[in-house]
Amino acid sequence: MSFYSYKNANPRACPGTIAGNAMDGIQERICIQVKRVYDSCLQQEQLDDVVVTIHSFAMVANSCGCNSCGGSTAGETETVPPTSAPVPPITFESCRSTSTEGIINNLTVERLCDRPCFARVRARIDIPIDILFVDSRCIEFIGKGCISVNKDVLLSIPDESIVPFCVESMVSAICVAGTYLGNNRFNLTVCVTVVLKILAQVEILVPSYGFCPIPPCEEFAENVCDEFFSLPLFPPASLCNNEQVSITNPSCTISNNCNRCCGNR
Repeated sequence: MSFYSYKNANPRACPGTIAGNAMDGIQERICIQVKRVYDSCLQQEQLDDVVVTIHSFAMVANSCGCNSCGGSTAGETETVPPTSAPVPPITFESCRSTSTEGIINNLTVERLCDRPCFARVRARIDIPIDILFVDSRCIEFIGKGCISVNKDVLLSIPDESIVPFCVESMVSAICVAGTYLGNNRFNLTVCVTVVLKILAQVEILVPSYGFCPIPPCEEFAENVCDEFFSLPLFPPASLCNNEQVSITNPSCTISNNCNRCCGNR
């Protein structure tokens, strides 16, 4: 079973929401090594007329061709080495980022004299993408490319220390339109999300409930009765979305515009 299976006999020892006092059960203070986020910021934008050159490509395995089965999704396809080059005309299908981690280049961090603890952070963020396209033979291909975005932002940074801070990026990109230009180049309209983070590897002291007991795995089986037996024995009351219902006379007038009256529909 999992932490969240209805078969788990000890839900209080599992991750999840806390009912009651969160201090109950805390046993010790422990030191953990984590990446602490000192600051972060998010930017989302639409980039038009982005020209991307694919540097390599592969054929999509088990392709049914020309969208006859709904097409494939970049990043979720099985590929095989190409047996031939794509034959024009080329039809763009889709594209999306292949990783949530952006590649930071040309990074500069300039502390600001008039704003203590802040710095001007400039960088070029490269986002690897997969481009899915079809050639004239209805053979699907997937090409590797890269989208670059420049960032110039203000972020709070910690003071100097023996363990230095670092800058990381979390990215996502998905194409909403695209055309093939020739010479392995595509013109794309892309929705881009970039999160810049100031991080440091630290050791931090936190309260602990102790080690997490790992429940045994629950083998998958289509046990219809198990799902049925997990239902409550009696139907729970649900009156007008938890609003107060009052019966004021034998004719069953109900407040709060409740449409139910004495069990009648």
